[in-house]
Amino acid sequence: MRSSPQVAIVTGAGSGVGKAAVLALLKDGWQVVLAGRRLAPLEEVIVESGLGAQALAVSTDVADEASVKNLFDAAVQKFGRVDLLFNNAGVNAPAIPLEDLTVAQWKNVVDINLTGMFLCIQAAFRVMKAQSPRGGRIINNGSISATTPRPHSIAYTATKHGVSGLTKTASLDGRRYDIAVGQIDIGNAATDMAMRMAKGVIQANGEIAVEPLMDVNIVGQSVVYMANLPLEANVMFHTVMATKMPFAGRG
Repeated sequence: MRSSPQVAIVTGAGSGVGKAAVLALLKDGWQVVLAGRRLAPLEEVIVESGLGAQALAVSTDVADEASVKNLFDAAVQKFGRVDLLFNNAGVNAPAIPLEDLTVAQWKNVVDINLTGMFLCIQAAFRVMKAQSPRGGRIINNGSISATTPRPHSIAYTATKHGVSGLTKTASLDGRRYDIAVGQIDIGNAATDMAMRMAKGVIQANGEIAVEPLMDVNIVGQSVVYMANLPLEANVMFHTVMATKMPFAGRG
């Protein structure tokens, strides 16, 4: 066990699930590097935490290889190593029929949700296998959509199914370097992205229904649990969801 604080990178850290994970990790004593496209929201999260000495904000476009390299370089320069990557950054496309989705909308989701996640995994591998003590942990945000689609969600669902492939393959390839790779699949946490559930969303049968939400801080607790496991143990897939949301069965 290392006596010094462990170091985490959280992408998509300025709001929602990413913010909840940052606050939970900081409270647990981690040093955290917050990544997101806009610097201001990241800095606001740091101020809200009251633990600014443990945190660093880095403006990052996860879909850009040079920007991802800069993120990991900044983390190592500031804190000396990287013990955890919470690979969380993601976007959605408009909820429209798939035949109306533009190629540009499709590519934007793929670039961020899939290519961006790969670039962060790759950068994490390069750092984690070379540092001493060697190794670390990667937690990918897969979402409930990594298992089951919603209507009008082909880009998001396709990329999140792809994330499961990234998780499985990186878990296999990480063994030799003491890198544990797992995935958290989140259903209906109360974030800005998910608040539309409370107003009613289309169901598989075409009806519009209100869906239950859970406190997003529960997701932060789940990330901390996974993060604090010894590297000899790994949660490959962890599903945390509002108990009564329509997921299991037929709705």
